[in-house]
Amino acid sequence: MAHKITEECINCGACIAECPVEAITEGEEISTIDPEICTDCGACVEVCPVDAIVEA
Repeated sequence: MAHKITEECINCGACIAECPVEAITEGEEISTIDPEICTDCGACVEVCPVDAIVEA
């Protein structure tokens, strides 16, 4: 199951740099994870400074 980014996201980009499959893109207000690409590795969860990434 892929992860998703909640509204708590501050769009800092930490998760984007950490994603090994480039499933995360920066949006206007929050970043988003493409569930078709996400491998559920959890690397993004570890680096999120505001705990805005959860299991979908």
